[in-house]
Amino acid sequence: MNETNSIVIKTKRFFEEVGDMTYFAIRFFKEVFTAPFEWKELIRQCYQMGNRSFLLVGVTGFILGLVFTLQSRPTLLELGAVSWMPSMVSISIVREIGPVMIALICAGRIGSGIGAELGSMKVTEQIDAMEVSGTNPFKYLVVTRIVATTLMLPLLIIMGDAVALFGSAIVENLKGEVSYMLYFNKVFDALEFSDIVPATVKSFFFGFAIGLVGCYKGYHCSKGTVGVGEASNAAVVYTSMLLFVIDFIAVFLTDIFF
Repeated sequence: MNETNSIVIKTKRFFEEVGDMTYFAIRFFKEVFTAPFEWKELIRQCYQMGNRSFLLVGVTGFILGLVFTLQSRPTLLELGAVSWMPSMVSISIVREIGPVMIALICAGRIGSGIGAELGSMKVTEQIDAMEVSGTNPFKYLVVTRIVATTLMLPLLIIMGDAVALFGSAIVENLKGEVSYMLYFNKVFDALEFSDIVPATVKSFFFGFAIGLVGCYKGYHCSKGTVGVGEASNAAVVYTSMLLFVIDFIAVFLTDIFF
């Protein structure tokens, strides 16, 4: 009986949190189109998120390209289809592996940072002080960060995909003596409109999800300094799950329309 009550309570809390997050998202869409616009803070957030994640995304993409090619090459070699390596790697990375992996990396890097930052401001009553002084903390803190993640994540994913393909090209050049020119010619011949556009579109939704969950968890932080750690951890966990849900929906719709 106690276990049943516990499940009911957890389910109720889950749906309550989904409702609160939905209201949080609706408020964002209301605030983002109303003046005043915090351009300086938006630019600063874009720079912070892009600059601080640039190296991490680059290293992740490069290793992804190396490992994926090294793992796939023996199998294709046995089948006599090693010439298909550039096509297979490029389509796999651009369509699915690159966006999802880099979004997960950014969820841990950016999402946790937003949750911890806003959580610290919440428990130290800085957000309350902004409201008392007449500043709109939601517009200044939340709107700018969500817009920044939405804009910057597609750029980081494009950069990560390019670095991953370069890493794959290095392996093919060393293992199969394939020139870089030939490799990238095959890559661009394999990629089509239906590969690039859906991946780019869903990367905007990935960025929005990272910013939304991170801001929501930080903005509603409680329990003092312990709550800051919980908000940062919950931001990563919730965002990771949400990214897979968004990816499934994107793949499902892509299969229908493309």
